[in-house]
Amino acid sequence: MKFLDMLIMSVNNLRRRKLRTALTVLGVIIGTASIVVMVSLGIGFNQTIIDQISESGSLTTIQIYNYNWGSNGEDNFMTDSTMKMFENLPYVETVSPMLYTSVIMKQGKYESYIGLLGVSREYLEQIPLKEGSMPKSGSKELELIVGNNIIQQFYNPKVNESYWETGKLPEVDFMNRPMFVIFDMDAYNNAMYSGGQMPKKYLINTAGLAAGEVDEWNEYSYRVYVEIDALKTMLKQIFKKKPIPGQPTNAKGKPYSEFIYDEAVVYVDDMNHVTEVQKLITDMGYQASSNMEYLETMQKQSQMAQAVLGGIGAVSLFVAAIGIANTMMMSIYERTKEIGIIKVLGCAMKNIRTMFLMEAGFIGFLGGILGLLLSIGISGIINQVLSSSMLFGYEGGKLSVIPSWLAILALGFAIAVGMIAGFFPALRAMKLSPLAAIKTE
Repeated sequence: MKFLDMLIMSVNNLRRRKLRTALTVLGVIIGTASIVVMVSLGIGFNQTIIDQISESGSLTTIQIYNYNWGSNGEDNFMTDSTMKMFENLPYVETVSPMLYTSVIMKQGKYESYIGLLGVSREYLEQIPLKEGSMPKSGSKELELIVGNNIIQQFYNPKVNESYWETGKLPEVDFMNRPMFVIFDMDAYNNAMYSGGQMPKKYLINTAGLAAGEVDEWNEYSYRVYVEIDALKTMLKQIFKKKPIPGQPTNAKGKPYSEFIYDEAVVYVDDMNHVTEVQKLITDMGYQASSNMEYLETMQKQSQMAQAVLGGIGAVSLFVAAIGIANTMMMSIYERTKEIGIIKVLGCAMKNIRTMFLMEAGFIGFLGGILGLLLSIGISGIINQVLSSSMLFGYEGGKLSVIPSWLAILALGFAIAVGMIAGFFPALRAMKLSPLAAIKTE
């Protein structure tokens, strides 16, 4: 018997029992839609976690800390040679040392204690800007990249009023007016409280403002960034041979010949290599952290939830499989005489088996297609509700995501479930005695 003939016979047999076929297909639709929606919720939740963590920092960076200066002697210091060591680790693309210094910034009647952070050019270029541009590459002149929350930190010292008391932003213009910056904090405090000489102020321009509104938080919002080479040059000019505030000194109280860093950022080529590189760094005796730690913890929870949700959907499809098996068994009993005639005419046993498997597979295929369409509709409704209500604090996010591989896998699974459910009824049809089957009324 030709394949096309068997397919036509299978479809016609299903059409003869429209109501039973429709009810069986409905079971597969519900089962397929359940498993697809449940799994899509797990996928969407996982993607939401990744997106939210990515907003608070890159997934391919590792933050290195070394606040225990000298705990293992001078060998434990992070210097430029240490940065070279980090750069030679596998999967590492580049490394940015971070040089922190406290300064006082003044403009008009406003001032603020600010943390000035010197970073590499690669780090600066990661900062999204809403206004201005990056400092000129290779320039020795210090230029500022100001975080979007920094303006809140300025206050009027004469009346001791700030944004937090008045609710009004101070009249500080970063882009159009330079900042007066005091680097020698010890001299400043001495001048303020002991009547010493006021230290020199330096005029520094702002190159750009970090993206974000005044009340929005991101990893760049609360610091002022400068290019690290320019900062080191200026600090050497200001303090000359004196110890630089924040830098360690030797046993004689003298500064070291090179800068000591308490933080650095390592850029890894792929998020899948972050954990491995982080372990190498911690084995070197430094503290290291990354967003991948938090992501992996959240992903484990997400995978557990996804397994539970997928299991719930699988139960629905298992119930549908029982319905398919029942439909095929009833079909055999109703077509016993027909099966006997087919056998007497010399039809091969495998053709009979194939015909029943095709019927079961067609039920699975039809239910799978309609189930996918239903699940896409349900997914759209879930995402629409999410978008309008900003659930989980993620505006415009998709809680339910149906990738193409899930759709193909679900359809194939529905067909496979249908054929497996029809396998034993097909064997039953093959074992029927031709003479006994023909005599059946």
